[in-house]
Amino acid sequence: MIKVVVVDDEYIVRSGIALLLAGETDIEVVADLDGGPEVVDLVRLRRPDVVIADVRMPRMDGVELTRRIIGDVHRTGNVPKVLVLTTFHVDDAVYAALRAGATGFVLKDAAPNELVAAVRAVASGEGWLDPAVARQLIDEFASHPPSELPGPDEVQGLTPREREVLVLMAHGLSNAEIADHLVVGEGTTKTHVGRIFAKLGLRDRAQAVAVAYKSGLLRPDDPIPARRR
Repeated sequence: MIKVVVVDDEYIVRSGIALLLAGETDIEVVADLDGGPEVVDLVRLRRPDVVIADVRMPRMDGVELTRRIIGDVHRTGNVPKVLVLTTFHVDDAVYAALRAGATGFVLKDAAPNELVAAVRAVASGEGWLDPAVARQLIDEFASHPPSELPGPDEVQGLTPREREVLVLMAHGLSNAEIADHLVVGEGTTKTHVGRIFAKLGLRDRAQAVAVAYKSGLLRPDDPIPARRR
């Protein structure tokens, strides 16, 4: 069972998300709140797998909330994933939340099945970027890859298959899509992704996108490699 905490200052949005998720047999909404410092205490107490938080809230925005939750993780050992809700595609708040440790983003106007899929994805250890957000992030990272991330030398330490998987991640493919593309099992793909993250010291897929471009493994105009047959 995936335990979820929903945080949004708008009651209608918060209750709607909670009601939607409560209808799924593998998801349990353990709490919903309107924000504030008490969210961190509740997360520590209830130990959810996923925290869904609006990126813009008056008492404490999603960026600061993510920072505090992730910071508290290092003290308590609990590892919730933060899935941020935003009405914007990409802006400074999106990048700030990624840097703070958010695992994924969903637009507030996303289809209900996309939100459910996002919760399941981040709970299983995958990142989730709404397609509209992912495209803009890829373009931004291609133009301005963060300087503190691994470069070409570190990427050369990956195996050929791991570099192949990294390129497909940078194109925005999920683990299931990568597995289908390479004609391998999804479990095998997850193993490759885990090793890439461990070898390069990456936290999430957004960082993987940046590394792929920074290292020269991928250029903005490169098409998705042909599917294996």
